[in-house]
Amino acid sequence: MKSFKTLTLILSCVGFLTITNGFSQTKMVGGAAMYPSKDIVSNAVNSKDHTTLVAAVKAAGLVETLQGEGPFTVFAPTNSAFKKLPEGTVATLLKPENKSQLQGVLTYHVVAGKYSAKDLMKWIKKGKGMTELTTVNGDTLTAMTDNGMIMIKDGAGNVSAVTIADVNQSNGVIHVVDTVVLPSTK
Repeated sequence: MKSFKTLTLILSCVGFLTITNGFSQTKMVGGAAMYPSKDIVSNAVNSKDHTTLVAAVKAAGLVETLQGEGPFTVFAPTNSAFKKLPEGTVATLLKPENKSQLQGVLTYHVVAGKYSAKDLMKWIKKGKGMTELTTVNGDTLTAMTDNGMIMIKDGAGNVSAVTIADVNQSNGVIHVVDTVVLPSTK
């Protein structure tokens, strides 16, 4: 009987450690848990801070892509980031006739591959303060730091701060950003 209680205690502790370890990898974004076992879209739809982004991904027809195998690194703008855009910009981009422009803006926030904040910091250091990232739309973003925070700069010089880094997904990683970055108009 004593060995049964000891075994039960050991199994309970192992179970607790497994659950605790699983939760330590799960981050909260927009009031919702972001589970590393779920894909980018399946997690993002639960974030109250990313309803505009999710609507835009749906309007652009990119849901299936971002649920795909990846891996992807997504710099995910919050609702307040979209509100910083000039009035009417989001409504205009969401119109069906502007689908390709919306796709260009959204894919400018995505880099092929899974890159953690540690990876970005290493490349920034190696690049003497900055590194260029080629986005899925073919344009580049510049990653740099400011007071220890990772910053992302677009071709026009707009800068976005990574406010929550390393939100791991089954098909990549999300870094939450506070400003929408825009591709250059070539």
